[in-house]
Amino acid sequence: MNNLPPYRRAVFELILARVRESRRHIQVLAGPRQVGKSTLALQVAQEAGLAWRYASADEPLLRERTWIAAEWESARALAAREGAALLILDEAQKVPGWSEAVKRLWDEDTRANAKVRVLVLGSAMLLVQRGLTESLAGRFEVVRVGHWSYREMADAFGWSLEQFLRFGGYPGAASLIGDPDRWASYIRDSLIETTISRDVLLLTRVDKPALLRQLFRLACDYSGQIVTYRKLMGELQDAGNATTIAHYLELLSGAGLVAGLPKFSGSRLVRRASSPKLIVLNNGLITATIGLPGPAADDRDLRGRLVETAVGAHLMSNAPRIAVSYWREGDSEVDFVVQVGRSLFAIEVKSGRGVSSAMGLSKFATEHAKVRPLVVGGDGISIEDFLQSDPSRWLQ
Repeated sequence: MNNLPPYRRAVFELILARVRESRRHIQVLAGPRQVGKSTLALQVAQEAGLAWRYASADEPLLRERTWIAAEWESARALAAREGAALLILDEAQKVPGWSEAVKRLWDEDTRANAKVRVLVLGSAMLLVQRGLTESLAGRFEVVRVGHWSYREMADAFGWSLEQFLRFGGYPGAASLIGDPDRWASYIRDSLIETTISRDVLLLTRVDKPALLRQLFRLACDYSGQIVTYRKLMGELQDAGNATTIAHYLELLSGAGLVAGLPKFSGSRLVRRASSPKLIVLNNGLITATIGLPGPAADDRDLRGRLVETAVGAHLMSNAPRIAVSYWREGDSEVDFVVQVGRSLFAIEVKSGRGVSSAMGLSKFATEHAKVRPLVVGGDGISIEDFLQSDPSRWLQ
């Protein structure tokens, strides 16, 4: 699969190796919509040298667990005839009780020594993870597939940094950027609304769907900024309380739309109670929602927020391998604090808007003697270099 960008090729090779090996684990490929999970799975099936069967539950009406059992029986018959078979279950989390059904069938195959290998795909990481931990402990391995990075969009489509900042990392929409209105409609209808309505509202209890949609829109307006829960409640209709908003942010994060970064602190209570720093996880979601920036000087603030959002989302794409937060005391602020094992990094993003936070870096360093400061933009690491590289290149 030489036409794949390096990161996708690495994921492809990892899944292919796991499917081919004899060790029995359920392989789980999880990530947001439109990042290529189904394509990768089908490419693995074609290259694995196994008979295979693909089935998807991604449709408006939820399927029942009997659907999983029927697909599994077909894979068993294929394995009995061909010696082994690969079963791909796409959007499995849409089936009520999917993990219990998979556990039962997997355990039956283990006892019978059946040669069925299973690849489960899911677009709502929070819901997939919930099913895995509740029912499939010790039986699965997860590979997370994130949004396409700047490097991947540049490799695949020849995009510039400015195009990536404006349009984000959705390969399926890349051909539409010549018609911005059509591009924005595609993102809103096929990605944002589909994710909210079919990956969140249909699969988990949300008492105030309108509030969830308002919160997403507000996150697009404030991405890259620290926003108090009081302010959020003041701008949302029928907002309820901070607990409700925090829960809805968690749902949006699990669907790959928005993250609410906590304040860096040694106290778990402080982290949980802190005002979130909102980071939309793909710039295309912002510009499709609030409009594309233009060349005028008036758009400098929006471009600055897009830069900071892109840096934050790039860091978040490596979670849970790294922990990402922010820090603020009084007027001093650090844009991103990253923990990698026992190492601590403080990152300032010079995006061309506002006042430099060098004072924040200095103050944070006095309180945390072993912190390593990094500057992205300005005289530091160029924004283009940072976004083109795996963050681990800098976080060493």
